[in-house]
Amino acid sequence: MRLIISSVSGEPIYEQIKTQIRSAVLSGELEAGEALPSLRKLAKELRVSVLTITRAYSELADEGVVRNIQGKGTFVMPKGNDVMKAQLARRVRKGLGDVVAAAKAAGIPPAELHAILDETYATQDAAGDRDGR
Repeated sequence: MRLIISSVSGEPIYEQIKTQIRSAVLSGELEAGEALPSLRKLAKELRVSVLTITRAYSELADEGVVRNIQGKGTFVMPKGNDVMKAQLARRVRKGLGDVVAAAKAAGIPPAELHAILDETYATQDAAGDRDGR
């Protein structure tokens, strides 16, 4: 996993770190049980404060994405844990809210939108099967 930090994006650095780690976990790039870099190591690599990394890791732990184990490190949680499932469900609802708004703007009726969702869902399942997911 390679993190890219932008000092000109306007987004706080800890949020950039959180977003990239969360995305890596959700995409499968980081697997359950995998250790994240130590606070000091990542802070040195990114040239940021240890406190910045601590905040990112702590907030990810609060979301159920990772687990901090005192004296051992920070580890990726399985996607199946309750906190992670709730987080994923919130992302789905937000995304669907955006989709519904776009569908209404385009005049797509609910039945047609449902058919599009079913088709897209099936296409994603097929793509995932080919990738071994």
